[in-house]
Amino acid sequence: MEAKATLRFARGSARKARLVLDQIRNKRVTDAQSILSLSRKRASVNIGKLLASAVANAQVKDPKLDLNQVYVTKATADVGPVMKRYMPRAQGRAYLIRKQTCHISLEIKSLE
Repeated sequence: MEAKATLRFARGSARKARLVLDQIRNKRVTDAQSILSLSRKRASVNIGKLLASAVANAQVKDPKLDLNQVYVTKATADVGPVMKRYMPRAQGRAYLIRKQTCHISLEIKSLE
């Protein structure tokens, strides 16, 4: 029994989201939720909500699901589009600011 959840256009870089995803990959869902709740990284908030969504998707498929038997099997962060903004600088110049986005996807699977 597997379930997926995807978050698209999340603010923040994919590289920083991968640091958090590496911590929860191949862990139990209950352990992953505790790791995310104690993490100080900004991406852990969005990933925690995404993990809760994946668990809800799995519970819709199988209402008798035991969360102690569910593992995070796949966790990826891909680069999304970059929003470009300009900031005024000295002597009439414009400075380019790149606001990164990423697409995060999680897959959980229960061991039968």
